[in-house]
Amino acid sequence: MNQIMQRILVIDDDTDICLLLRRFLTKNNYEVAIAHDGNTGLVLLQEFRPDLVMTDFRLGDMDGGTILLKIKEKFPFIPVLIITGYSDIKIAVNVMKLGAYDYITKPLFPDEILLTIKNALESTESEQGSMQSSIGGKSIGNENPSENKKKSSKTPKYIFGDGAESKSLLRQIELVAPTNYSVMIYGESGSGKEAVAQEIHLHSKRVNQPFIAMDCGAISKDLAGSELFGHEKGAFTGALTQKIGHFEMANGGTIFLDEVANLPYEVQVLLLRVVQERTMKRIGGTKEISLDVRIVVASNEKLHEASKRGKFREDLFHRFNEFSIDVPPLRDRKTDIMVFAKFFLDQTNAELGKNVKGFSPDVIENFMTYPWYGNLREMRNVIKRATLLTDGDWIEAKTLPFEISNYSRLLFTDSVNIPIFQPNIQQFNEIPIVNNTSINEVIGKKPSLKSAAVEAEYEMILKVLKDVNFNKSKAARLLNIDRKTLYNKMKIFEL
Repeated sequence: MNQIMQRILVIDDDTDICLLLRRFLTKNNYEVAIAHDGNTGLVLLQEFRPDLVMTDFRLGDMDGGTILLKIKEKFPFIPVLIITGYSDIKIAVNVMKLGAYDYITKPLFPDEILLTIKNALESTESEQGSMQSSIGGKSIGNENPSENKKKSSKTPKYIFGDGAESKSLLRQIELVAPTNYSVMIYGESGSGKEAVAQEIHLHSKRVNQPFIAMDCGAISKDLAGSELFGHEKGAFTGALTQKIGHFEMANGGTIFLDEVANLPYEVQVLLLRVVQERTMKRIGGTKEISLDVRIVVASNEKLHEASKRGKFREDLFHRFNEFSIDVPPLRDRKTDIMVFAKFFLDQTNAELGKNVKGFSPDVIENFMTYPWYGNLREMRNVIKRATLLTDGDWIEAKTLPFEISNYSRLLFTDSVNIPIFQPNIQQFNEIPIVNNTSINEVIGKKPSLKSAAVEAEYEMILKVLKDVNFNKSKAARLLNIDRKTLYNKMKIFEL
């Protein structure tokens, strides 16, 4: 602890929480200022000059995203902690992508508060140093994750290996990053499209400005315009306060629109005007807001093909098509598979406080054979689970999910299109079908409850996909499954 008392600004409209936090933090040698609304908090921000800000996510006069944006505009390196209820955790995590350091859930626990504050204050200086070293280097793959402190959302969560595909990807990023070109990133789900967009931002002239990411496939049609452009108070039913949209939050920096093809057609019309004119109006507003934003978009389907089907505006596609990058799937980067695996193991060791040394030969063989349909995201989750289950020095095959540890046994022989052993229905859900084998051939020629269940699932998925014109996000919502599960089942059924 420094001899000079560090200052904390608490912004919360709950007077009891403010009182308790003031007493508790003062007792632990922090100087504390209190504000009961966002506007007062912003005034104190200038006068009090805190080392850290704790703010409730739901304030009477503005939401967490808005006040965070205003704080970061004035003091970009002050760590901000979001105070939230359990029901708002998903929203709070999204706000962290805008630059919040962490969130604390109610009810508040003293030990958690002190630890989070300590980590946030200690990380401020190291974050700035880490950002500069990342900009100056060519690959974050050389970092040791176990030595890294918790970083801001500007820090890439991606590594670049030594393979030809990785080097080509890195060269493209380094080439386009210093320009103001719009960039289209193509790649499968989980392949690291957002991380590539972050790396482009980190190597650009906008590095000290916001990087704002939005998943266009995760928001409803009715809210897409409000999320992108914001709205004025009273613009529509439920618009109780003014909302700042993602474009306005990203002003001066970079906006990343993931799965952009999922935007409703009418929102694409508004987006085209923003791209052309570099101005926008909030929904329900009349004031023209000038924008200086670099646009990076991503999709797991080619946008020119989507435009031919009438799903995506062709003129908008041409506006975005100044430079494109294809992120290769993990299965096409064989030389880097174990590089990524070691990186995720180091990260997980640091998170769990463990010291697992590496992978057994069986695990390495499984990793090199398995096609990794979920790409880097799937590998990271597999390694986190395996590390948690490992008691010794080496990750063993028994800690891997069934579909990975048994993948080679689930492959089909060249001569007979039948599986080596008969799977149960749960196992079948993860079996990759090859050689154009039909469902009946997979389950067997004889009728059974298993074959009936699989055929019914196939017919249901196919029907829903046709009903929504193969919009996978809509289909996943109607089927009440996540998109990754739908993608895997579409691979299984060869849809």
